[in-house]
Amino acid sequence: MTQLNLFLLLLLVNTLLVFFYLLWKLLHRQANRRNCLNRSVVMLLCPAVGPCFFFCAYLFYRLFFSAPVDLEDVVFSKVRARMFIHAEEERERNLAPLEEAIEVADKEELRNLMMNVVRGDIRNSLSSIALAMNSEDTETAHYAASVLQDTLNDFRMNVQKQYALVLEKGEDWYRCADALIEYMNHVLRQKVFTDLEQTDYVRKLEEVCELLFTEEPEHMNSGHFEAVSLRLLEIEDFKASERWCERAAARYPNTLSTWSCLLKLYFASGQRQRFFQAMEELKSSSVVIDRDTLELIRVFQNEGNQ
Repeated sequence: MTQLNLFLLLLLVNTLLVFFYLLWKLLHRQANRRNCLNRSVVMLLCPAVGPCFFFCAYLFYRLFFSAPVDLEDVVFSKVRARMFIHAEEERERNLAPLEEAIEVADKEELRNLMMNVVRGDIRNSLSSIALAMNSEDTETAHYAASVLQDTLNDFRMNVQKQYALVLEKGEDWYRCADALIEYMNHVLRQKVFTDLEQTDYVRKLEEVCELLFTEEPEHMNSGHFEAVSLRLLEIEDFKASERWCERAAARYPNTLSTWSCLLKLYFASGQRQRFFQAMEELKSSSVVIDRDTLELIRVFQNEGNQ
């Protein structure tokens, strides 16, 4: 047999081998067809070498890596494990709310406490920093005033910039409105502005919510309704707050925040009958009441019965 005939026989055998391999893999439902095609092309273009390479790789895998995994020590359980971590007693004994520390701490401790507060995320501590401005320690009061003033100036600048972008109604302006509502609400609920400035920013918050509610109502979520309702309630604009509460009730009737806003509105505005009516409707609804709402109802009910 000549070398040419031997070469042609090798090509024929290789082609038949690739054909049967591809057919067997395609009939196997769990096989990855893309990998099968890639391997078939390699074996077809590389006669003898390609099939030998894949056969040796398969043999090597079966000999050394196909042993069953020992899962004796592994537990696949849906039962949640509760971990008990010991409290850092020494550290927690030195922790106290900033409001209490202002009254009882000496100057050095109060200054250290202020430094620890400022080093962290002060976005949730603005009201406490504002209280520190009334401290008898002038250095602490001055430092608190400086930090608070810088934070509020950043807030004013950011609100002005984002508010202008919302009014321009550019591409995806509703995303900017969503971020602005969340940002403003986070600061305004801490009540660190003067009454006049607080009212002005609440009106601006309501304007952004009104624009979002009118132009892109599908992007108005329950958190937006809750934010504008409660901030309007704090400046005692009961009529506007009730309008937003009614809108929330129409859009999200099965959301807990909708009912809590209604309860707060009726109690603050002295609508006792509507308060108890809403309370009974909430109890008979499918809305799950959390601990804070139960405490809210208990307090309001006790004060309402007095």
